[in-house]
Amino acid sequence: MSPQADVDQEAKPKSGPTNSETQSVVQPPPRKRGFFEERPHARIILIVVVLVLAIGGYFLLRYFGSYESTDDAQVDGHLMPLSTRISGYVTNVNVDDNQYVTAGTVLVQIDPKDYQVALDQAEADLAQAQADAQAQNINVPITSQTTTSGVSAAEADVEDAQSGITAAQQQYDAAQAQLAQAQANDVKAQNDLVRYKQLVDKQEVSQQTYDQAVASAKASTASVAAAQSSAAAAAQEISQARSKLAEQQANLRSAQTGPNQVASTRAKALSAAAVVQEKEAAVEQAQLNLQYTKIMAPVNGVITKSVEVGMNVQPGQQLMTIVPLDDVWVTANFKETQLKEMKPGQDAEIDVDANGRKYRGHVDSIAGSSGARLSLLPPENATGNYVKVVQRVPVKIVLDPNQNSDHYLRLGMSVVPKVYLK
Repeated sequence: MSPQADVDQEAKPKSGPTNSETQSVVQPPPRKRGFFEERPHARIILIVVVLVLAIGGYFLLRYFGSYESTDDAQVDGHLMPLSTRISGYVTNVNVDDNQYVTAGTVLVQIDPKDYQVALDQAEADLAQAQADAQAQNINVPITSQTTTSGVSAAEADVEDAQSGITAAQQQYDAAQAQLAQAQANDVKAQNDLVRYKQLVDKQEVSQQTYDQAVASAKASTASVAAAQSSAAAAAQEISQARSKLAEQQANLRSAQTGPNQVASTRAKALSAAAVVQEKEAAVEQAQLNLQYTKIMAPVNGVITKSVEVGMNVQPGQQLMTIVPLDDVWVTANFKETQLKEMKPGQDAEIDVDANGRKYRGHVDSIAGSSGARLSLLPPENATGNYVKVVQRVPVKIVLDPNQNSDHYLRLGMSVVPKVYLK
């Protein structure tokens, strides 16, 4: 039952009241007007507000969905250790900690005296080797020419010796013929002397004829002796000619070894040239060692030193670390769920905690593994107590040109990058 019916029921009299009394009692109170009736424009305003909130919420959702952000990020860059290549005594350190240097600046000076002496010695050894090599090179054509001339002369001497043997043989033959003739004449003269002796004894011939026969016999005997001497001399000449031929043949064999001597001389020249190359390499090494006494900055950057004057350094010992502030980037560790639409080339905005500035950049690359896999103790998920944990993957964000021209950013600074996906 409604409240209005209850009022009407209470207003009715039990003994039948008059109509006028009844009408005065049952008259309802005036109805209260509603909020929208009193404010006819409120409904429109409400609708507008709802539409504005809906549209704003839509664009807000689109805005928050258009980028990914993380506070697990920091400025990153190169740490270039500078070490020495030689040992020595440090005489000068030309920079201080946190000093900005340019490429080519001499940072440390090592005592160069020992290395200058070594260079002078190497240059002297090179000069000596070059002189020896030049002398050996001169000997090569001389030896070659001498060998060729010696062979030709020895061959000519052999021919002359052979000709001498032939001539001596002919003289010997002629001497033998003369000896045979002299012997024949001597036999005839001796026989005539015997006959003339018999005749002179019988006085059948004159004494003068006999004396002539005696003289002829003696002369023939002397001719035989002379012919024998000539034959012996001719035989001796043959023996001498043969000895000379043997000597000249030996000289020819010796001269024929000249090519081997030329080859040996050339080998000595090549060896001397190799020694020159070795000494040149020693000079170059000495020059490099002398250059290494000056340790220079390879790039522009800020210095952190660990060397002082008076230290004796050894090869490979780290002396300084240089941070090239011209080449810094941001390493942002995004959750793997944030990488769905992230890719290289997307624009990024970096908010730096240190100065509150915003830097522009872009995504350069996404790491090939999560940070946990590259840690000292990577997780081992093949266990019975496995709990799924959202992994973080490093993303490299490179600054746009001239964003860090004042070199304010330092390695390790905390930043909040925002990568725009759309």
